[in-house]
Amino acid sequence: MKTIFHLDLDTYFVSVERILDASLNGKPVIVGALPEYGRGVIAACSYEAREYGLHSAMPIKQAYKLCPNGIYLRGTMGEYSKYSKEVKKLLEKYAPVIQQASIDEFYMDFTGTIKTYGSMFAFAKELQAEIKEKLLLPCSIGIGSNKTIAKICSDYAKPFGVTYVYPGMEKEFLAPMPVEVIPGVGRVMLKTLHSHKIYKVEDITKIPAEEFALVFGKSGLSLWNKANGKGSEKFTLDTKRLSISKERTYGKDEVSQDKIEKTLFDLTAKVCQILRDKGWETATVSIKLRDTSFVTITRAKTIKATNDDKIIFGTAVKLFRRAYNKKVSIRLIGIHLTKFSEFNPQEGLFNREHDDREKMLKAVTSIRDKFGFSAIKFGDGSKKKKKNN
Repeated sequence: MKTIFHLDLDTYFVSVERILDASLNGKPVIVGALPEYGRGVIAACSYEAREYGLHSAMPIKQAYKLCPNGIYLRGTMGEYSKYSKEVKKLLEKYAPVIQQASIDEFYMDFTGTIKTYGSMFAFAKELQAEIKEKLLLPCSIGIGSNKTIAKICSDYAKPFGVTYVYPGMEKEFLAPMPVEVIPGVGRVMLKTLHSHKIYKVEDITKIPAEEFALVFGKSGLSLWNKANGKGSEKFTLDTKRLSISKERTYGKDEVSQDKIEKTLFDLTAKVCQILRDKGWETATVSIKLRDTSFVTITRAKTIKATNDDKIIFGTAVKLFRRAYNKKVSIRLIGIHLTKFSEFNPQEGLFNREHDDREKMLKAVTSIRDKFGFSAIKFGDGSKKKKKNN
């Protein structure tokens, strides 16, 4: 069963405008066409503006009649794009698979990561808080077994909420809701449904699929499936930008090389666990360093595709040692994996050592998935000195 997140940035254009101008906070803000021109529509509006009956796509002339004292802005598209990229960059630190649906919407596949991140609901709250703290942007997150449920959940949670529908509970969750919550139900379809006395989602599920499709055609069958909690699990991916990464920012700048390498070792174990849970191998390993002066250094190396902690950490620690300047303390250390391919178990078919290692990695992954990430470790990533007896 899939675990899919849908993250929707709340009143995104307005939120960015408020970052640029804090005096807009708490006021009815409307982004889109300007009233003096009398043409065009609302692109986005604040919750304060919605209290006057305003909504996106409303003609600006009508909006001005309802809310003449609102603050009308043309919008700053360059800033919207910039902040959207920053959000995606932050999400890529955590999400093994991510698909950007629009400038303010992201789908993420966290299937197989529950033992890495723990409670999905709690993790979503942490992700939400990090975006608010670092980028000053509020968002809502929906979690479900498919994209449709995840999207409905994020809308249900607005503003600044998190909703998680557990697998098997989709139909029950949707039943009392108005049919217009289902993505794809527009004004025309809604009018048609109402003409058939269909007002709630449960009204659809009471009708057999064949009968519903006979009346509403091919689009009707899709709607019936959505009403019954079904939806797409497929992601349209830009594999060149797909990544798995982990970082740690020290509370106090770290000067010990051994401790930094131990941190890198632990981070490597976590990204490799996600890698194996997804059934992937990586061919590019990158490390990221940020020193006490906030100077950031990145180094990368392309290797033969693997999912083995030993090989990946060996590559990462060599990159670190080449980049590390012992004269400065380190504020942040991170590892970044890209260039994925499906895991190929045939590679070591005639190599006994490789085969044994592969079995061990499979066992470790299985134990961690069952009992948690901390249940088993390979060993200490720090250097050890031999004592003279």
